[in-house]
Amino acid sequence: MFESIANSLEGVFSKLRGKGRLTESNIKGGLHEVRLALLEADVNYKVVKDFIQHVTERAVGEEVIKSIAPGQQIIKVVHDELIKLMGESDTAIPFKDGEPTVIMLVGLQGSGKTTTAGKLAKTIFSKGRKPLLVAADIQRPAAIEQLKVLGQQLTVPVYFESNAQPLKICKNALKYAKENSHEVVIVDTAGRLHIDDELMFELKEIKEELSPHQIYFVCDSMTGQDAVNSAKEFNTQLGFDGVILTKLDGDTRGGAAISIRAVTGKPIKFVGIGEKLDRLEEFHPDRMASRILGMGDVVSLVERVQQSIDMEEAQKLSKKLQDDTINLNDFLMQLQQIKKMGPLKEVLGMIPGLGNKMDGLNVDEKQLQRVESIIKSMTITERESPDIVNGSRRQRVANGSGTTIQDVNQLLKQFKSMKKMMKHFKGNEKGLKKMGMLSKGLPFGKGMMR
Repeated sequence: MFESIANSLEGVFSKLRGKGRLTESNIKGGLHEVRLALLEADVNYKVVKDFIQHVTERAVGEEVIKSIAPGQQIIKVVHDELIKLMGESDTAIPFKDGEPTVIMLVGLQGSGKTTTAGKLAKTIFSKGRKPLLVAADIQRPAAIEQLKVLGQQLTVPVYFESNAQPLKICKNALKYAKENSHEVVIVDTAGRLHIDDELMFELKEIKEELSPHQIYFVCDSMTGQDAVNSAKEFNTQLGFDGVILTKLDGDTRGGAAISIRAVTGKPIKFVGIGEKLDRLEEFHPDRMASRILGMGDVVSLVERVQQSIDMEEAQKLSKKLQDDTINLNDFLMQLQQIKKMGPLKEVLGMIPGLGNKMDGLNVDEKQLQRVESIIKSMTITERESPDIVNGSRRQRVANGSGTTIQDVNQLLKQFKSMKKMMKHFKGNEKGLKKMGMLSKGLPFGKGMMR
């Protein structure tokens, strides 16, 4: 995400770092290019103007110009001001005790409200609370069916009524929630292709009837300035408590994420970074600023590891690494856990120094599937003792996995090289225990990244 703006800013900062000496003149020249980069990223014009003014006031001061590494100091100033621009982290949902917490999702048609309702329900369910999804979007016929399907996938009940008006549906849903001890009610409301009086009247009626504890504006981040303008209009006419940005994984510019807090004064609560129901993340401005500036996002990476990797299995793996008894079954298990962390390109982009280097780099996700298919086509004995996989066995495994003998050879060679490398760590038990997963053993080499 944000590849284009990250690359533009990296180019500007590289020029500034290359200067033998920074002066007020060349700093202002560099910040002019930062301004252009932000405008090209579809950041709101007034937001850019104020941002550059604040950065300039700090960047041309004696503290920066006379510092040992002024180029790095300017990057820090931009980083700090980006965080201020996007606001403090505010991801908490204020749950109510003794009554259902009502969350109302609003936004234009096509912004991803229904899918976001499912993702939010999964997030809330994972926190140990009992959610209820409410299908109040009668404008789009498929919306009710879509929400019912999502509810089935999540084992979360969905309240809906046929041939009823949204206001009645919401009123009865709240009554149902109280009778069935649902702690959170998530209302999926209707949208339109554009903001009109009919839409706003319907949403205001629901708001008045339910008195929701939180109203979240859901918008497509890829629409950039249009998303910001819609957010401003919704906030003026209806009022909301926070924003959920969808499709952030496909947003190479970042205009909406950077502008929306400054324009509306309301925090970004969550971001959608993929189609799957577990692809909803809390929004942290400091982490996002680091990603935009190509600094990576170590905290989010660690959180992903903690959520995806079975620590008990990781400890068993550490023991096997120390004893040199690791086999392809262990390797397969680690691959499957790493796949849970999300797209590899996204995960690699969180590593400091790699964030703005991922643009244009093709990470072959199918390679993981090929590796998985090859191992699954082996017998239990072959997985436990890969050395017995001779020519005829390799041909059988290739045929069974739909791959080539060369693919099988490459996997066995990589596994052998990994085991050899692990022997060098054998004396460092502390390092092995901290490793947690076979990061060095992943097939990121030949055929994985191009």
